[in-house]
Amino acid sequence: MSRPVASSSSGLRLGLQANLAQFCLLVGVNALVGGMVGQERTVVSLLATQIFGLAAVTAALTYIVAFGLTKAATNFLAGTLADRYGRKPVLVAGWMVGLPVPLLLIWAPSWGWVVAANVLLGVNQGLCWSTTVIMKIDLAGPKRRGLAMGLNEAAGYLAVALTAYLTGLIAARAGLRPEPFYLGLAYAGLGLGVSALLVRETRGYAQFEAHLTDIDHTTDANPESDTTRAAAGSRRLSTREVVVRTSFREPALSACSQAGLVNNLNDGLAWGLLPLLFARDGLPVGQVGLLAALYPAVWGLGQLVTGPLSDRLGRKPLITGGMLLQAVALAGTALAGSFAPWAGSAVLLGVGTAMVYPTLLAAVSDVAHPSWRASAVGVYRLWRDTGFAVGALLAGLVADLAGLEAAVWVVAALTAVSGMVVALRMYETHRPAAQS
Repeated sequence: MSRPVASSSSGLRLGLQANLAQFCLLVGVNALVGGMVGQERTVVSLLATQIFGLAAVTAALTYIVAFGLTKAATNFLAGTLADRYGRKPVLVAGWMVGLPVPLLLIWAPSWGWVVAANVLLGVNQGLCWSTTVIMKIDLAGPKRRGLAMGLNEAAGYLAVALTAYLTGLIAARAGLRPEPFYLGLAYAGLGLGVSALLVRETRGYAQFEAHLTDIDHTTDANPESDTTRAAAGSRRLSTREVVVRTSFREPALSACSQAGLVNNLNDGLAWGLLPLLFARDGLPVGQVGLLAALYPAVWGLGQLVTGPLSDRLGRKPLITGGMLLQAVALAGTALAGSFAPWAGSAVLLGVGTAMVYPTLLAAVSDVAHPSWRASAVGVYRLWRDTGFAVGALLAGLVADLAGLEAAVWVVAALTAVSGMVVALRMYETHRPAAQS
């Protein structure tokens, strides 16, 4: 049974319409966060081989390992800090850490500087992206989480795509550096200014929702209702309890955590290894940049549909189907050998990722009580972004031992297995009929 939009004594109201201006501002901030990653998607793997002369694929992908491990750990820290100190300070701190990243990439005299830049980029992404996710969940309330996450992730990954495409064009005309990284400088400066001056704190909205959830629990006689299940976890949990529950014990949360890890495992492959595959087979830098942009562009646009669709159909069908579609797309990439079939596989991979990405975040938010939701989101994102490092290491090792195509096949198989785990372990976390 749905409840009407309520107001707190301080005037806070849950819902997208009630908080539209601030929500749209946060969408724009997350686009800038995505652009910081996009500046690397086409260029940095090519820097490794063409500028710094790294022959081994594993060595060339160390920057993604550094990024993934740092971002994963920072995601966990961001959720805990956001619950303890508020959302806005974490967001501003993330932008301050991100400011030196483009400069390090421009001036790097050795590959170690690039790896160091990606440590800072991981902190920037972990703090800023996690916090914009949490803040939008705070503002949206329970009924439109899928739409909220679709808009958030669409903005971020459309910016990834656009920036990857633009840096590819710039690199084709002006070289691999410094010009492609000037975009990153602009993104970092603008993101810091907007976050510090215009973004408002949203932690009070989560506290207000927690109060409403607990009131619903006291009046709800149905032990199977969404509010009853949520309130059953309303006790303030320790950090250890949140980690154990999200990672292993709670079926839906743990299924989402492993699916998130595997999703970003194959994204790490797409980011670091596929440009090397395309360049090895003779594609010019401009076409490599186009393929690098096509996948996140479809991913970003698709989330405008899949996020709200999960509010209507439920979370589990989209997550299961999306993981299996990603596996098919990766298999197609391994089989292809020219631009057109690679482009088709990139589109399929983008569609599959769009089905999964915002839906996983919405599912985690469905299950976690508002009192420990930010921490649960942080734990989920820790597992998810560990996938970048696992994917880069796994893809690099397999590629060095058996070839680039073999690495793609291995990741495709793991993605299919992950989809089956979701199908068998996860329950549906969002029952649309109960929200009408």
